[in-house]
Amino acid sequence: MKLWHKLSASMLLSGLAVTAVPHAAQAQSIIKIDGSSTVFPVAEAVAEEFQISKRGKVRVTVGIAGTGGGFKRFCRGETDISNASRPILKEEMDACRAAGVKYMEIPVAFDALTVVVNQSNTFVKSLTVADLKKMWEPAAQGRIGKWNQVRSEWPAENLMLFGPGADSGTFDYFTEAVNGKAKASRGDFTASEDDNVLVQGVENNKSALGYFGYAYYIAHKDRLRAVPIVNQKGNAVGPSIEGVVDGSYEPLSRPLFIYVRDSAAQRPEIQEFIKFYLTDGAQLVKEVGYVPLPDQAYQLALKHFADKKLGTVFGGVPEVGVTIDNLLAREGKL
Repeated sequence: MKLWHKLSASMLLSGLAVTAVPHAAQAQSIIKIDGSSTVFPVAEAVAEEFQISKRGKVRVTVGIAGTGGGFKRFCRGETDISNASRPILKEEMDACRAAGVKYMEIPVAFDALTVVVNQSNTFVKSLTVADLKKMWEPAAQGRIGKWNQVRSEWPAENLMLFGPGADSGTFDYFTEAVNGKAKASRGDFTASEDDNVLVQGVENNKSALGYFGYAYYIAHKDRLRAVPIVNQKGNAVGPSIEGVVDGSYEPLSRPLFIYVRDSAAQRPEIQEFIKFYLTDGAQLVKEVGYVPLPDQAYQLALKHFADKKLGTVFGGVPEVGVTIDNLLAREGKL
């Protein structure tokens, strides 16, 4: 078993940043990463394997400030790499521009954003986007508090909701996909930037429902139940790698990214780390529970990084429904 596998369970439970133990007699280079808790399991795995390969010469720290919180630090020049579960938004682009921070956008994986209930919940067989909207829209606050208010055939049990906080890219994506506007949500739910808090909340409450990245569900699938989501064709599809690849798990499939500060990218250890991420990292993406991109996507990302391609292929506004093929088309196929 690889070292990161041994660490990942404790890291996922604690939500702590990943660091290597410094070698007492050796000067170290430090790579600072922060941002999305959804991307964290991938970044953790890549960081651990890379540090092992460098034999203590490089230390990689990985935080979980959330996508929005990560971009705030990134645009202040405090981090080298920002993890993101959505593309950079216009206000974040403006903040980076004002601070003179330029960046490279690198897609690294796809996620099946997962809606979960407690395992003892046997009555929810599937959910439509309309069901989710009825639970999560701003108008639901103080009004929709029981399961039977969502569907009359469900029991009159309290509806306990757990979701990411406002700095989370998962929160942005989910609210855009379900409520039609990013950050439009009821406020009376248990919120956290740490997905482990959400996992434990649903595990410990029989009437709970929550949502977070697929890797966190996979890590706790014996204690949670993923709910199939009814897609535009009327089919109830559960989260899976296959559902992301064939496009049937929608609208909750989405790309995951890292953003690299251009000045940091000039450092040899950053160049080695990104190369490692886009080669060895593909297998680690799959191992933690996300969907690797096609080989040509990683090859193209390597080329863009070598060519110092700056900016984003997105428009700075939230988008729902970006598929792997669509992403490849935007990036420009090899």
